[in-house]
Amino acid sequence: MVNSFDWIVLNSRHIVKDRWISLRSDTCQMPNGTIVDPYYVLEYPTWVNVVALTKNQEIVLVKQYRHGLKKTILELPSGAVEAEDILPVEAAKRELLEETGFTSNNFIETGILSPNPANHSNLTYCFLAENVEHVADLKLDVTEQIDVVMLPLEKIFEAIDRGILLQTLHISSLFFALKKLGKVQFS
Repeated sequence: MVNSFDWIVLNSRHIVKDRWISLRSDTCQMPNGTIVDPYYVLEYPTWVNVVALTKNQEIVLVKQYRHGLKKTILELPSGAVEAEDILPVEAAKRELLEETGFTSNNFIETGILSPNPANHSNLTYCFLAENVEHVADLKLDVTEQIDVVMLPLEKIFEAIDRGILLQTLHISSLFFALKKLGKVQFS
């Protein structure tokens, strides 16, 4: 017989709830009867990350300020799945085009990640877009200031080692893409 580790939610209330984040406080009962109160859960929308690779084997990155770190850093094109996005791949295409002006006819889902299963409710869908081409100007939100940066694929590990790329989910997305491209090998 398999014992369940699942908790039962006895009560739940939102402490903060807006477009970008919701913070929920749950009262839970563990299988052994222990009551956990409060248990905080961050509710975010589904996210997408795109590893966009040109025909010249360059990765399209975005340079932008991130207030949590109070630093300007390099990241993958990424964002939230919006209500009009029926599938995560549609959000990936939209975010890539809006943030970089690049697009492709070849988007491949490479993996799905949980940002933090302990207290985040959302998932991140990872995509590889091959043979991307620049087709449009940037279409940024009012809070976005972005520079598009091209990084040769062979420099990606150096950029990670030097701390140029810091975002954990983006590095994980890069791993999925490199695996799909046959660039990850263990010997």
